[in-house]
Amino acid sequence: MPDMKYILVTGGVISGVGKGVIASSFGTILKSCGIDVTSIKIDPYINIDAGTFSPYEHGEVYVLDDGGEVDLDLGNYERFLDITLHRDNNITTGKIYQQVIERERRGDYLGKTVQVIPHITDAIQEWVQRVAHIPVTPENTPPKVCIIELGGTIGDIEGMSFVEAFRQFQFRVKRENFCCAHVSLVPMPKSTGEPKTKPTQSSVRELRGLGLSPDLILCRSEKPIGHTVKEKISNFCHVGPEQVICIHDLSSVYHVPLLMEAQGVVQYLNERLQLNMSVPRPGRFMQKWRNLAKRVENLRREVNITLVGKYTKLEDSYASVTKALQHACIAAGYKLNLTYVEAVSLEKQTKIDDPVSYHKAWQELCKCDGVIVPGGFGQRGMEGKIEACQWCRETQKPMLGICLGLQAAVIEFARNVLGLKGANSTEVDPQCEDKLVIDMPEYHPGILGGTMRLGKRKTYLEPGLVSQLYKKDIIEERHRHRYEVNPQYIEQLEAAGLRFVGKDESKTRMEVAVIEGHPYYVTVQFHPEYLSRPLSPSPLFLGLILASLGKLKSYMSKGCRLSPRNQSDVSSDEEELSVSSLSLIEEKTVIENGKHVNGVKH
Repeated sequence: MPDMKYILVTGGVISGVGKGVIASSFGTILKSCGIDVTSIKIDPYINIDAGTFSPYEHGEVYVLDDGGEVDLDLGNYERFLDITLHRDNNITTGKIYQQVIERERRGDYLGKTVQVIPHITDAIQEWVQRVAHIPVTPENTPPKVCIIELGGTIGDIEGMSFVEAFRQFQFRVKRENFCCAHVSLVPMPKSTGEPKTKPTQSSVRELRGLGLSPDLILCRSEKPIGHTVKEKISNFCHVGPEQVICIHDLSSVYHVPLLMEAQGVVQYLNERLQLNMSVPRPGRFMQKWRNLAKRVENLRREVNITLVGKYTKLEDSYASVTKALQHACIAAGYKLNLTYVEAVSLEKQTKIDDPVSYHKAWQELCKCDGVIVPGGFGQRGMEGKIEACQWCRETQKPMLGICLGLQAAVIEFARNVLGLKGANSTEVDPQCEDKLVIDMPEYHPGILGGTMRLGKRKTYLEPGLVSQLYKKDIIEERHRHRYEVNPQYIEQLEAAGLRFVGKDESKTRMEVAVIEGHPYYVTVQFHPEYLSRPLSPSPLFLGLILASLGKLKSYMSKGCRLSPRNQSDVSSDEEELSVSSLSLIEEKTVIENGKHVNGVKH
């Protein structure tokens, strides 16, 4: 069995410099070369996992098939590389220390003093080696390359034990199997108008001082960097000019792997890690990739979608939802124009407290073509989400509700159609008159971490719009919720027109609710955004976009098939749908947007 190859991606100068996009781009390039890749994200915080984070801390909490609640970077990897990761692909300081302390309690260390070196560092190395060999593709083929992203910045006290672990690791796995890529920022102050390399020099010096020598230095900058600057970095950082890769801000992250490939990354990795790839690459190498990047750039006509959320101050809070909308828009041949509306601003109380925000929020909602009401926790903004659901139901505006969005839609329907004015969720008001949404029996009050209904689960669909969009009756989607619709009210709700067309195996847990006679009013308890991919958009998101464009009926009448004809900027009489991206790219080796539009934190 050939040795596993490891690429460690570290960051310097500032956090959020674009390590996630670059790590994923390495994987994308290698996968285009026919090499199976896996990814590990290291988060140096002490939390066991990301499950108890507020979205304002690190953005959304991403959920995996096995129920792991992880950093949103793992979502980037899954979308970039079309792989299925596991909870152990996310390493935190908390997980490592928990494992070592449990071993100590069992007496595994035979009475020795347990220390950071060697016990913590050994545990990190063993974890990486074990997880690197776990298959992440449907074919279950073992990966050949493992890309490891070390979160934070070199020099952070939290990450020191991980840096030391990899200093030892490079000797454990031998030099030809380990490569370190350091991502640094090259700022260009307006006062001087020229790129400054000193921060990168200091960052690389610090990394070397800790025992890791970068094989590649990836320089992030606002504008392209000239050859002289590249040579200066090469001289001062003790690497060859071909080992300095410059990545400036691009119009789309779809261009990042192309830019890296153009600067010789494939040739360097082939020699450095002895990958035995045929060089030079074929003439059409990554051509499909170029076509996708060009396709996205050439989208002109827009579709306006409004997201009614609770955490709209940080766009990363809804990273997967945004990506899923983009995937659906690419398939439909339209550019996404997404507006975030704070749910609280739609509430009647805001009209009194802050009338300007209230009217502005409603104006944004009224201007849109379609609405999405995503998940969330707690009582803040719940009434605003209910108001949005009522408006969409009464004005026939296409809407997709996710998780809390389904619960808000059910409460709204109970209040305004069934006349149950006391209807609410026990999460918001435990003493409410009509408990339409209740906590699940599995939920354990008092312990918040990992006690929700998590991971991929089956949903059984009744014949209709949703099953037609999915083209099957049994679907598997990822869940993350603590509350569910009260089964006692189902009969009343269905009799009044709110149909529950998707249920779990027991038929008592409601998964999908739709309103009859509405162009598109679909609400789901699961999170379809987690399984959306650029070439395989989530059917429910595609349905929302098509309904918002007035093209859903045409799509359904064609057996849920999109026209392969290229869509120009000028509307044809028929205004047929185009999904030229599907014909341009047969492979699913695609890159997806990382945390930030241009690969760097704003």
